[in-house]
Amino acid sequence: MKNVETMASEKEKLRQLQGFKKLQYLWDYYKLHFAAACIILYILGYVLYGHFTQKQNILYAAFINVAPSEALTKALSDGFLLSQDLNPAKNAFYLYTGLYLTSDEANPYHEYTYASRIKLIAAIDNETLDIALMDQEAFDTFSQNGYLDNMEDFLLETDPGLYQDCLKLLRDNIVILEDNAEDAALDSSVSYTAKTEEYPMALEITHTPLLEDAGFTEPVYLGIIKNTPREKEAAEYIRYLNQFPCLR
Repeated sequence: MKNVETMASEKEKLRQLQGFKKLQYLWDYYKLHFAAACIILYILGYVLYGHFTQKQNILYAAFINVAPSEALTKALSDGFLLSQDLNPAKNAFYLYTGLYLTSDEANPYHEYTYASRIKLIAAIDNETLDIALMDQEAFDTFSQNGYLDNMEDFLLETDPGLYQDCLKLLRDNIVILEDNAEDAALDSSVSYTAKTEEYPMALEITHTPLLEDAGFTEPVYLGIIKNTPREKEAAEYIRYLNQFPCLR
């Protein structure tokens, strides 16, 4: 009963107040409610904004030991989306850049190798890396560690017609299936031995239409990550590189 009387008294007092005094009264007695409402509205707005503006990642690629120009980077990413009639405002080509893998301690980018390796391994484990664009050293590293799919099998399974178009671009490399590297490192008397397999693991794309005028002096390779869940999109990307002039 007392609470009812108190509420009635507060309502009457509020009714009698005018202008700034009424606002001050409301603020003094209801500021915690206002604050809670503002927080709820902010969270709701943030969630809705993220929902409606979040882009769908169509494909994930990485430049490793390769640094294309800004214009070429845009052509290799947004250009692909446009070729697929995908709106860049709603879709994204996720691109890892600034990654370097080298065993040459004199290389100015050697200090980035460890961080790059960790980032790449995490991306592969999370299935957020589909394509690697790389130089020879990175190609060797990816091949030896078994990260790359058999390019010949990949093309035959996803698009036999595309396989015929890419025959001359196929490049073999070696994967290490098992070795005694740890034993050899611990005991200098143990000779290093390894069981390996060789098969096509990449396409040399240096002279494909999109890259032929880019000024690369060393070969550039494209490999498909073995556990990619986006095989169809990866095959379309290879087709895009081979048919780029038709987009002009």
